[in-house]
Amino acid sequence: MTPTPRRFDHSGLQILDDGESLELLSSVPIGRLVFTKGGLPAVRLVNFVLDGDSLIFATADGDKYRAAERGDVVAFEVDAVDEDRHLGWTVTAAGHLSVIDPDEAESLRHGLPLRPWAPQHDSYLIRLGIESLEGRRLVPWAQRPHDQAAGKGAG
Repeated sequence: MTPTPRRFDHSGLQILDDGESLELLSSVPIGRLVFTKGGLPAVRLVNFVLDGDSLIFATADGDKYRAAERGDVVAFEVDAVDEDRHLGWTVTAAGHLSVIDPDEAESLRHGLPLRPWAPQHDSYLIRLGIESLEGRRLVPWAQRPHDQAAGKGAG
């Protein structure tokens, strides 16, 4: 079987497929949830767990919970950067937030490795159903396309 050729966007970043993106997403314990608060973007660090095609967060009764009650469209981003070697990757998931039913939440709390980091007592679980997933990787110079035309039209 022939390996799938690497694809690059217009800036020379490798475009990751959904499988690679999900693998990277699940490799870190914390990310940034981007939602709307008072008509403006808000960003909160959250710990999470990947559950199939959803991200699960624990939260108290606050801004994130209200966004989930409304079913807001949000974005979630994780990344890793090696500043010394100028390498790294980023994965962004987008979709609708929802509040997880208390009975299902109780079951998930026992079945998933989700442990709140904040000193509060998180009382709700919310879900981001992944509807869109994008991943990019900054690869070593020798692996990048040197003809900028090679990346045109992608991403």
